[in-house]
Amino acid sequence: MKNTILGMMLLFFAFSTQAQEQKSKNAKYEFEVNGNCEQCQKRIQKAAFSVSGVKSATWNVETHQMVVIINEEKCSLLDVKKAIAKVGHDTEEVKTTQEVYDNLHGCCKYERK
Repeated sequence: MKNTILGMMLLFFAFSTQAQEQKSKNAKYEFEVNGNCEQCQKRIQKAAFSVSGVKSATWNVETHQMVVIINEEKCSLLDVKKAIAKVGHDTEEVKTTQEVYDNLHGCCKYERK
């Protein structure tokens, strides 16, 4: 009887420590996205949130810095950058097409590098 109880306690502790050792699946990233105004901000953030696994997405109009928190089991940072490029905004890694850029509102057209 004592051996059974001792065995069950060891199993419990083994499982509880294993659960604590799991790494967080959420990761925070910061990167630059080209844009100019609050209209750009809404479009960029909406594009980021369209990717399954994005928990948080904030783009700063003044600094052009995008901060995202993503579930890396559901998406990658590259997925987020591709979604942003599809709506007309360049990142260092992924560029939008000229056609999509040309369809942006006049105030949203930034200087492309």
